[in-house]
Amino acid sequence: MRPRSERADPIATLGHVRRLATNLAEGLSGPGAAAAAQRLRRILGVRSVGLSDPNANLTWSGDSGDAAVVLHRALRTERNATEGPLTAAPLTLDGAVAGVLLVDGPIPGKALKEVVLLVEYLLEHGRLQESAERAARSELRALRAEISPHFVYNALTVIASLMRSDPERSRELILDFADYARYSLARHGEYTTVADEFQAIETYLVLQRAVIGDRLRVQIRVTPDVLAVPLPYLVLQPLVENAIRHGIEAREQGGAIHVHGEARGGDCLITVEDDGVGMDPAHAAAILAGRSTGSVGLSNVDRRLRTSYGAWYGLVVETERDAGTRVLVRVPLSQPGVVAS
Repeated sequence: MRPRSERADPIATLGHVRRLATNLAEGLSGPGAAAAAQRLRRILGVRSVGLSDPNANLTWSGDSGDAAVVLHRALRTERNATEGPLTAAPLTLDGAVAGVLLVDGPIPGKALKEVVLLVEYLLEHGRLQESAERAARSELRALRAEISPHFVYNALTVIASLMRSDPERSRELILDFADYARYSLARHGEYTTVADEFQAIETYLVLQRAVIGDRLRVQIRVTPDVLAVPLPYLVLQPLVENAIRHGIEAREQGGAIHVHGEARGGDCLITVEDDGVGMDPAHAAAILAGRSTGSVGLSNVDRRLRTSYGAWYGLVVETERDAGTRVLVRVPLSQPGVVAS
């Protein structure tokens, strides 16, 4: 048993509780189960602690002993089981036993109940996080499906038309198109960097200028201090595509796109602005909320940002009819658990 002075240290206990969420993120048989059992043993100050999934796959911290009888009794009866110094407490999620917490050593019943509730809460949190990540991956697939086939067709048509008249230019555009397709359609991790997103939209804009010509004017500026900031993959291109499709192409004389990125306080602020036709602010709000169509993934991008960083972050759309549109992307300069892949 650990000394009472260590068991009673509230700062150490809080540190173990905070890290338990990470340890249990992939469940009772995940790679963090051993570390979770060790932290629980230190929190409780007992000889050993075990964690089992519903299939009786058991992970111990400390001297394991023979726990098979109480483990299977707890799994079978869905109630606490005791044998000698061993206590097995079932862990319940959604009304079903999701595993068992085993404790070897004296522990007050109230303390055991609180630890069981804590572990159940963290397991549910892990499930919800995984569900949110699956939803985000599904939304990313939906966003890829929205990428304009009209643009792809036009870009390939322009490339084909240049093969005889300007083969060198055609070759350059083919390479740009390959880069565009690789970034937009290939499999990626959940996060990338500001630098990679800006490079991708530069490639996209080269292709768009080949299609639209001098009607499209572009200015891109990003400060070096935000280049390494992680953000969800495929965030900026849909905003730039919206600016062109719904702002610039609708004007006979074309227009300008400005994309800027900079640090502001503890955040990275990216703006995508056009001087196109604009829209009614109420319509923009409806699009952002997903209540109206007419944009490439605007609400999709906003949801993914807020899921990743919280309600303070996401998109802000500023627009008026005949006054252009400005979309602001706000993400934190750093966020625990968010790493570009």
